[in-house]
Amino acid sequence: MYKLRGHHLFCLLGYRGMGYSEEYVENMTRLHQTLRAKPNTLILLVKGPDQLCEKYPNSGKYHCQDDNIYEKDAIILEKMGLKIGQILTWMDIEASIRKFVVPSDIQTVCKSCSWRSYGVCEEGIQEIHEGKRLRKLL
Repeated sequence: MYKLRGHHLFCLLGYRGMGYSEEYVENMTRLHQTLRAKPNTLILLVKGPDQLCEKYPNSGKYHCQDDNIYEKDAIILEKMGLKIGQILTWMDIEASIRKFVVPSDIQTVCKSCSWRSYGVCEEGIQEIHEGKRLRKLL
């Protein structure tokens, strides 16, 4: 079972193999590929730092404890009809995305995210709506 915070549910949809450091990318890629290959993998929704945050590079202020990040987590979970402490499969999370999220939500929910300008998260949400799985990394 993986522990994930709210906004990382969206980050996984847009993940294309880029990240904050080599160690972070390796960790994110491992999780992404596991969920892609085994969509019945269990996810525990947590408040605060999760298994992806564990590999966030220590470069001063700890981004994963920022109030804006907690706020983003809460907004995303509420939008998806999910709650901290729930245990779901990745497939259940994809179903919730199809039901409650549209690609343009990224523009408002994730407006402060430095990755938003790439457009990959909207693409990821659109692909889930089209019945596709997480994208295969090149």
